[in-house]
Amino acid sequence: MHLSLPVFLAVLTAAALHAGWNALIKIRLDPFLAMTLICFTCGVIALPALLITGLPKAAAWPWIIASVVIHLGYYLFLAEAYRRADMGQIYPIARGAAPLMTAIASLLFVHDPLSVGNGLGIVLLGAGVLLISLRGHRHLVAPSKVAVSCALLTAVTISAYTIVDGSGARAAEDPNAYAAALFAVDAYPMLIICLFWKGLKGVRPAFGFLLPGFAGGAMSLAAYWIAIWAMTVAPIALVAAIRETSVLFGGLIAVIFLKEPMTRVRAASGALILGGLFCLRMF
Repeated sequence: MHLSLPVFLAVLTAAALHAGWNALIKIRLDPFLAMTLICFTCGVIALPALLITGLPKAAAWPWIIASVVIHLGYYLFLAEAYRRADMGQIYPIARGAAPLMTAIASLLFVHDPLSVGNGLGIVLLGAGVLLISLRGHRHLVAPSKVAVSCALLTAVTISAYTIVDGSGARAAEDPNAYAAALFAVDAYPMLIICLFWKGLKGVRPAFGFLLPGFAGGAMSLAAYWIAIWAMTVAPIALVAAIRETSVLFGGLIAVIFLKEPMTRVRAASGALILGGLFCLRMF
């Protein structure tokens, strides 16, 4: 099992899509509502796909259930972090520690082989992402401790669901059926919590953002569907690391569309991430 060029390019595309839907969380809507809207639209899109792929094997369902639980924590932590700080601060923190955590977990539990060059690439990429999170703040104002805590907890859930879904898709022996079932089931816990917490009246503002919500859901589904497939044909840790290049796309979105500043630190972190990508692909 190795990282071929087509898989490498596919995961880079997924990273760009991932950054795009994260930017939509910062629309003029409460982040929790925006997250719920995107999560639910993923499920709506996945249902007809499930009719085509069929249900995954029984061996995949314990992994799907575990993933749904972990994803719920991910959505809640990420929404709260975005409520308290800029995308340019939270997104790198949330994604920066995840590849290092995933690499360690992959070696311990999945036993995917990694070369020395692969390990160096993961470290460089993680360092680049963490650099921008620690030194790339808007107006040099650090995010609150609560925001940072939520972002770090998001990183833990990212690592956990990556290992679970990579293992689950392999157990299913059909990444498409696994992904369709996961997204179809994953939509409802977040919706139930949102309705219980905010009520029908509190949910109404989301109806004014159905179009961006649908767009975000489509990007989120496509991004992670690609990653799930990639983890069945390449080492999980490498796929997870390349996904985190989404911070480069996220940084561009934050600067161009959200009017957050471009700094030298962001440029330096970008160079580290590109160096990490080179090591991941060439070694």
